[in-house]
Amino acid sequence: MLMVGGSIFAQVQSKNRENFKPRFISLSTGVKLEYVETGKKSGTPVIFLHGITDSWHSFQKVLPLLPSNIHAFAISQRGHGDSERPTAGYHPKDFAADVAAFIRQKKLERVVVVGHSMGSVVAQQFALDYPHLLKGLVLIGADAAFRDNDWIPEFYNEVMSMNDRISREYMEAFQKATLANDIDTDYFRTVVDEGVKVPTPVFAAALSGMISVDYTDQLKLITVPTTIFWGDKDAFCLASDQEMLVKNISHVRKIVYHQTGHALHWEKPQRFVTDLSNFLHTLNTDSGFY
Repeated sequence: MLMVGGSIFAQVQSKNRENFKPRFISLSTGVKLEYVETGKKSGTPVIFLHGITDSWHSFQKVLPLLPSNIHAFAISQRGHGDSERPTAGYHPKDFAADVAAFIRQKKLERVVVVGHSMGSVVAQQFALDYPHLLKGLVLIGADAAFRDNDWIPEFYNEVMSMNDRISREYMEAFQKATLANDIDTDYFRTVVDEGVKVPTPVFAAALSGMISVDYTDQLKLITVPTTIFWGDKDAFCLASDQEMLVKNISHVRKIVYHQTGHALHWEKPQRFVTDLSNFLHTLNTDSGFY
């Protein structure tokens, strides 16, 4: 896939360096996590959770576009980005416990959780384990049971056969597979740079945890308003996966991005921010979005 550069991303990247300097927090779960924060502290708290091998940079193009009344936190989950890499603890329950600890230590009360890919698995686990901390749920490129996908066995075997470090060539191919359209060359380089930071044992453990769960029969327990974002060129999550989520979550709306891939917020960040902002507005006004 041909990548394209552009002055818009250069401006966003400059703003990121100025306003989105990573911070670190030591959680009661025993890990130190990297995160960035933006927006008014009085705004709606929203936590962004990235996919496997990604980091807070997965939302680097989104954060500068958010309105100031969204108090946003993009977290590099354990083992990813520049967060700590424990030798164990990569089940979705471990990731979800980190999110809960983060919320409590930041004194955020109820939040909206936005999860992409693996982050959507963590978001579902969080919704089941900590409903009292959740105000709304956003799932991007999601599935309640990734292990049922035909591509999982080959992907799993590839990861398990890797050496200690992920090769740059593999990471470039992996990230290109998440896209249906060109994105900025500099940004693509950033997500690849973040990906190769992840040691293979972490990649393998996070993948094993991700495909070990099946939330299909538990989705009915998710009662907060939920929006599902899906690109119809998603090579990882099928239309049938989205219909299953819609069928089983009680207060849900699905938004389809046509001619868009798995990482739709990379391809269409402005549209994603507009749609996300509309969802958050309904949460705050109870205006009958569902």
